Amino acid sequence: MSSEPSLPSHIAVIMDGNGRWARRRALPRFMGHRAGVESVRKVLRACGEIGVKYLTLYTFSTENWQRPKPEVDQLMTMLDRLLVDEEPELQKNHVRVRAIGRTADLPIKTQEKLSGLVDRTSGNTGVTLTLSLSYGARSEIVDACRRLMQAGLKPEDVTEQSFPAWLYDPELPDVDLLIRTAGEQRISNYLLWQSAYAEFYFTETLWPDFRKRHLLTAIDNYNQRVRRFGRVVENE
Repeated sequence: MSSEPSLPSHIAVIMDGNGRWARRRALPRFMGHRAGVESVRKVLRACGEIGVKYLTLYTFSTENWQRPKPEVDQLMTMLDRLLVDEEPELQKNHVRVRAIGRTADLPIKTQEKLSGLVDRTSGNTGVTLTLSLSYGARSEIVDACRRLMQAGLKPEDVTEQSFPAWLYDPELPDVDLLIRTAGEQRISNYLLWQSAYAEFYFTETLWPDFRKRHLLTAIDNYNQRVRRFGRVVENE
């Protein structure tokens, strides 16, 4: 056990359970996604209050494009609206917004709104909120390999230290704590490189029900771990 509590600098969340939340209430699936937005607001606000520097959310995966078109269209429409409606609150709380993924696959108007929000919040110094959109970790690694090959790097130039520069966001630090809601215990092609030494926390709580108290419980659990990073820990 760690001798002193510490705060994870980078928390990543796989937000699972929106559909189940809606189904249990006999509501359309889309209502679960809408309810999940409130959890994003609450968790982002909590991260700012307690001093978490980076919050990365699995917002829309590359695999999500395979969902029924009406659901995908609804999700894109909701994203469009949120990128506009949430800006005043984001600016008020000094949140810097970033995005990772194959964002060129998003609808053009969505790309424009996303790019505008990223630009307008780029100088903010609060929590860095990274939205993973059309994101898959394998795709990220493949795309990074393609870029470094196009740049003409030699094999000996590619190291564990140099490779992150070719990922979607080279500034994004390694994940300290990865949270997945709704009882699933897998990482579903998410931040594979960045999560090499992350601590995983799985909870039965559905994402639309996830609040600050759940976040604090996850952080408390994180503080029960010993992060060795392959080293021997003295006095263990």
